[in-house]
Amino acid sequence: MTTATATKTATAFDDKVRRNRLWVRLWLYVICLLVFAMVMVGGATRLTDSGLSITEWKLFLGIFPPLSHAQWVSEFEKYKLIPEYSQINYGMSLLQFQFIYWWEWSHRFLGRIVGFVFFLPLVWFWATGRIEPHIKPRLVILLALGGLQGFVGWWMVSSGLTERVDVSQYRLATHLTLACAIFAYAFWVARGLAQPVSAPPAPSLRRLAGFFVLAVLAQIFLGGLVAGLDAGLAFNDWPTMDHALVPGGLLTLEPAWRNFFENPKTVQFVHRCWAYGVLVLALIQWFASVNAAPAYRRGASLLVILVLCQAALGVTTLMLQVPLDWALAHQAGAVIVLSVAIAHWRRLTGVYPVRAAASAPPAPAIAAAG
Repeated sequence: MTTATATKTATAFDDKVRRNRLWVRLWLYVICLLVFAMVMVGGATRLTDSGLSITEWKLFLGIFPPLSHAQWVSEFEKYKLIPEYSQINYGMSLLQFQFIYWWEWSHRFLGRIVGFVFFLPLVWFWATGRIEPHIKPRLVILLALGGLQGFVGWWMVSSGLTERVDVSQYRLATHLTLACAIFAYAFWVARGLAQPVSAPPAPSLRRLAGFFVLAVLAQIFLGGLVAGLDAGLAFNDWPTMDHALVPGGLLTLEPAWRNFFENPKTVQFVHRCWAYGVLVLALIQWFASVNAAPAYRRGASLLVILVLCQAALGVTTLMLQVPLDWALAHQAGAVIVLSVAIAHWRRLTGVYPVRAAASAPPAPAIAAAG
């Protein structure tokens, strides 16, 4: 094989890899959009207190909502057996029950859609050889995380069916954070299949960007605790909290660690303080990137702007006493900040290298040497 022929063959191989990567990347972006929609519908389900309206988990039969009046009555009778009905919603009408039922059903149905949209194309891409071998384990991890999320979702709902009138804030925060982690990992893999923009910078910037992503995920977990405890409704002044910079009553539970998960005042205070920390970290990241390439400076600058906007959304939501639209905007803002943080980190890390399979053509230099 001549050098020119080998070069042409290698170029054709690279073009094929790029085309396959484009389709896989677009598919993963669709998954990210669907997970984003899941997070939003899940937030609305929580804010409307709809999460316990379906008291059973039926993997396949649960695809279909009640289709007759008798089926609606049957579902309503099951709901009447749990504490939320007897202690919170006693006497609600069938129409009111249908309102909360549709939110929870939509959330579960969208979860099934995400599963199908991920699994079926994965099988096709895999069977037709469009996925590079070193990418396959990452997609298997995503599939496993999706299955785990379904289990965690039911584990969360089951916590409110017997003794509690709502779900456990621990399980709610875990469910939300895992959803965002799945979104982050899918977006990370997708961005790794894009074309490189420039050579990766110093390792210190990469580590800082990775730490920032972890800080955002931690803040999302704290936000889940706030939502689970309805802590956003408790203290609605800002920049003070309960009319003080550091409110009293932060450590009223024993042992002390329980306050950080079960005391609404402490949970909201920690969420506020962590938000300030995320903003400081975004500014540090921006200062550290001043001498970096323009693409990296732009990413760091955008993150500062987005964190400021997200903080403003959070304060507004708090002071308005958590109206549905503002609360959902705040939740959406968290996912947007996370996605931009992932894109920035991925840009600093570099994309996945193109690795020739055993059947790939030889490199031009080797062919020439032969």
